[in-house]
Amino acid sequence: MTTSRPHLFGLLAGLALAAGLCFASVTFTNAWTRISEDQVIAVTGSARKDVRSDLGIWRAGFSSEASTLPEAHARSQADLARVTTFLHAADQHDFVVKPVQVSDLYERIKTEQGEISRHAGYRIRQNIEVRSANVDALPRLASDAARLLEQGVTLASDGIDFIYTKAGEAKIEMMGEAAKDARTRAEQIASQGGRALKELRNARMGVVQINPRYSTATSWEGNNDTSSLEKTISTTVTATFSLR
Repeated sequence: MTTSRPHLFGLLAGLALAAGLCFASVTFTNAWTRISEDQVIAVTGSARKDVRSDLGIWRAGFSSEASTLPEAHARSQADLARVTTFLHAADQHDFVVKPVQVSDLYERIKTEQGEISRHAGYRIRQNIEVRSANVDALPRLASDAARLLEQGVTLASDGIDFIYTKAGEAKIEMMGEAAKDARTRAEQIASQGGRALKELRNARMGVVQINPRYSTATSWEGNNDTSSLEKTISTTVTATFSLR
């Protein structure tokens, strides 16, 4: 029996249509899979904590001068004894005396040939470093050092560094809090669209900033303030979640 040509064409057309529908179905399924996999939400969470410095480091120094090195050294030792007595009287016993620095002194004198430079003596510089957990006492100590002027000692302050010694633990804590904040933000945003979080795809930690209280300064490498007693530790975490 032979098949008529119109019937054959109809059969071929039907097969082509079925194949096309099957291909479209596969294409649609693959496209839906890709879209579903790409449906993510990225948010940035933040955390901050106010802390108070628990260690202070005061650096200061004085100089002693004389025409000869032995005499300059003797004066330096006498001045150091006065400084040590001053520190002990202020109940400061944790201090370090740095190695001395010796420099030559010169003076300009006039001669018939003009001005010349002549060696005039020696200067010995002595630096000290005072550490104290009583951070409120160090500013007073630096101010009271002016009393040494009455004894002929000029103890010049090089400033005070205020440090929070638990900064390492606080940084880890802040990163965890920032990650929690990121998840909370993502959940709130997703719920507004009737979605829910599925899983965490990736997370990127921001740098940790330690700034004076109320400061919002930032830097790419992270700030580490040592100038203020009261500080704020802050950081961010950018997290990407898939949705369902």
